[in-house]
Amino acid sequence: MAGMDTSEWWDLLPAGIREQVDGYVLQDARIQAIRIVFEAGLARGLGLNDAQLVVHDRYLHHGDRIARTPDSPLDVVSLAARAAGCPGRITAIEAVWDGDTVHDWFVNLLAITADPAGEHPLATIYRGTAVRHLGEGEDAGPLHPSAAAAGRAGRALAVRLSVPFHFASPDTPDDQAPRWRP
Repeated sequence: MAGMDTSEWWDLLPAGIREQVDGYVLQDARIQAIRIVFEAGLARGLGLNDAQLVVHDRYLHHGDRIARTPDSPLDVVSLAARAAGCPGRITAIEAVWDGDTVHDWFVNLLAITADPAGEHPLATIYRGTAVRHLGEGEDAGPLHPSAAAAGRAGRALAVRLSVPFHFASPDTPDDQAPRWRP
């Protein structure tokens, strides 16, 4: 069964599995859809990469019918409103790299607090979110678009809140970069 294209894999899945996968796709639940395809096709030799491609094709098939997960707002007023809901005193705004097989690299914007100590997510900045925030025609320069958008939004929020902004590795995606230390 090696060398099959995605439509052949799709046709091999039972009707109930295909219905479930399409339900997840229409809800923009990509990871769940991939898991279902992978588990159902594993016995027939379907690998994880093939499962991702099958689900990608279903996204293309359904197009505008998909209820897309909304982008995190990156304007300073919205971010400040989110930050105001954090417990404790905000001591810094931090940008931290993360990544997965679906979104590749992305940046999480966090509020770091004291009393109680903690970190609180303010926004997740995927490539698409970053491109829309920066504007289609704007060049992020040598930075990954997510880093450019996180830097812009994070610095603006930090200025508004009069706290430091920390982004240990804006030039290179690195989920092991040193974290903020007060």
